[in-house]
Amino acid sequence: MDKPNRRAAIRDYKERKAAAGIYALRCAAADAVWVGVSRNIDAQENSVGFALRMGSHPNRDLQAAMRAHGADGIAYEVLERVDDPDLTPMGLSDVLKRREAHWLAALGAQKLA
Repeated sequence: MDKPNRRAAIRDYKERKAAAGIYALRCAAADAVWVGVSRNIDAQENSVGFALRMGSHPNRDLQAAMRAHGADGIAYEVLERVDDPDLTPMGLSDVLKRREAHWLAALGAQKLA
């Protein structure tokens, strides 16, 4: 890759907008579901997986399920993306809270955080 194309690629990467959303972590063996929100849904799976592998996830029940059933026992699923560029940060926060409450009730899940 030549220098101008490399600079353009770096600029495009820095200027990209991260999609927010709602995600679920499921443990079939424990018959449990946890729902969480993220302002960067595309990076959330890596973040949660890292915390679980390190044994430092703040949700004790989820961490216990990880210890009992292993990484293959926990499935990550994006439930919903929020890609409205017209939302203010406060508006996005309100939408995420409402949608999280919806998914918690719909799935009979536990809140992740």
